[in-house]
Amino acid sequence: MPPAEAKTAVTPPVAKPRPPQQSQQQQQQPPRPKPVRPERPSPEDRLIMTDQMEPVDDATMYRRKIDNTLARFSAAHDEMAAEEAKRKERLTRFTAAPVKLIEQTRTKLQRVVHPSENAVKPRPEPEEEAEHEESPAPQTRLQEKKQRNQERAAKAGRITAIVMACLMFVLSATGWGMKTWFNSKFNQIVALDEDSSDIQNAAGQLGDENFLIAGSDTRAGAEAEEGVGTADSVGGARSDSLMIAHIPADRKRAIVVGFPRDLEVTRPDCKRWDSATGQYSDEIVPGKAKAKLNEAYALGGPQCTTKQIQQLTGMKINHFVGIDFHGFKDMINVVGGVPVHIEEPVIDEVLGVVVPQAGDQVISGDQALNFVRARKVKGDVTSDYGRIKRQQLVIGSLLKKTMSKDVLFDGAKLTGFINAFTAATFGDNIGVDQMLTLAQSMKGLDPNTVKFITVPTVGEANERGNEVLLQAKSKELFAALIENGPLPDEKPAAPPPSSTGGTQKGQAKPGN
Repeated sequence: MPPAEAKTAVTPPVAKPRPPQQSQQQQQQPPRPKPVRPERPSPEDRLIMTDQMEPVDDATMYRRKIDNTLARFSAAHDEMAAEEAKRKERLTRFTAAPVKLIEQTRTKLQRVVHPSENAVKPRPEPEEEAEHEESPAPQTRLQEKKQRNQERAAKAGRITAIVMACLMFVLSATGWGMKTWFNSKFNQIVALDEDSSDIQNAAGQLGDENFLIAGSDTRAGAEAEEGVGTADSVGGARSDSLMIAHIPADRKRAIVVGFPRDLEVTRPDCKRWDSATGQYSDEIVPGKAKAKLNEAYALGGPQCTTKQIQQLTGMKINHFVGIDFHGFKDMINVVGGVPVHIEEPVIDEVLGVVVPQAGDQVISGDQALNFVRARKVKGDVTSDYGRIKRQQLVIGSLLKKTMSKDVLFDGAKLTGFINAFTAATFGDNIGVDQMLTLAQSMKGLDPNTVKFITVPTVGEANERGNEVLLQAKSKELFAALIENGPLPDEKPAAPPPSSTGGTQKGQAKPGN
């Protein structure tokens, strides 16, 4: 049994409710012996022990609920107090670091300004700070300013790099999508034979870009009022003009060589070509001596034309561009016309007055179409030479206009030009990259970097109405293009003969 003083400290139990009436049989049973209660703990032990062995009546349960609620409130209070203490500690640590850093910086500045002073003066009040603050030395101010500028420049550089990287990513993705869309619109047709045995010094031509440009005079889409005939009256398609745009591997210049359509050649065997469908058949058209150059295109299409030019020049043609001159008019209209310089009015015996006055002017529409098609212009030495020059002039001017900011930075014009160009052209190994190479090489039309020439001929038609090629001069011209050397007219003149031997300085010997 516990001591008496322990018993007196126990709170008297609350009166228990009256138990229900027991039956007579239950009353006759002898009373059970009372169990021995264990020794109760002290009040201190009650804080950490439970009294689960006590009889569980309503009063006990009520007391336990109160104790449990108080315990939870106490634990929550202790938790909140601990969190508040931690928060204050963190706040003190975070605020103390900047203050400490400011004080250290201020101390260092004071030591730089006043090296002899070891003690740090107390920070003055705000109203006194302006009076007691001493300005740093000029050298220190320059160093600090330089350091701040460097930090700003470095930060600006990082921001610029990030912005440029993002911009380049967006532009690359957009550019790739636009480029893929443009390339998908080009009409591809088989025309090239880059492994032909007719190619001379193929290794020496590595990196050169040679565009064979054929202007077709098909009447498909032409109207009667244009004066050039219709598809019913003039069927098929012929090579109305033919030129090579040669761009060397170093991209320092561009040379455009024109070929008369009536140039007399030996036409090779070719597969027959259907200009309406753009398909080749298995039928072989036999070759022919003393044929006109444009027959190759009319009978064998782009493939036969490329074969003919490679036999004639020995150059490696790696791009073919066919242009329908009727659609050529739409390209010129989209960019707002092309500027040209005309030496004298262009009056054709068939088309009439094409350009009424000479000088600098802008041509477009039917006027531009007739300008490149006219074959019987008054004043032309031959029917082809004048037209070749006019076609070269307009094509070069169009490429220059296309590469100008007026077109490149105008989305409507650029898209319209691409649509008109792809609708009027077809070829092999042509796309955005290739056409940009051609356009960029000719955009300036600087005589020092872009040169327009015509293959050398006798200048008069023979009895068959054909232009006759000057073999020796033409071989010299094509060799210069293949080797990327100076053109025949660019070579230095031969030194004058010696004054000895009965001749005067500057005079040629007899027979030379």
